[in-house]
Amino acid sequence: MRKSDLINNISEKTGIPKVDVLVAVESFIKEVKENLSSGENIYIRGFGSFITKKRAAKIGRNIKKNTAVHIPEHYIPAFKPAKEFVAEVKSRYKP
Repeated sequence: MRKSDLINNISEKTGIPKVDVLVAVESFIKEVKENLSSGENIYIRGFGSFITKKRAAKIGRNIKKNTAVHIPEHYIPAFKPAKEFVAEVKSRYKP
């Protein structure tokens, strides 16, 4: 599912015009990016948490030059689903 599919589905289910749904989705994504960039986590009950994870410094390898490369510690964005969300997906998806 792409963002356009998501917007179409929400618009059909709620009756809200696609333009308004697009503005709401874009605003949500923008807020998530801004808050995570500033170091603030976002918690949505029943859905999950948008958090930043710290990656420790490590030594990597440049395979072409066969040299060691120092990779400094850094932060990456991550999503941690809520227990209820995980349970719902597990119960619906049965291979």
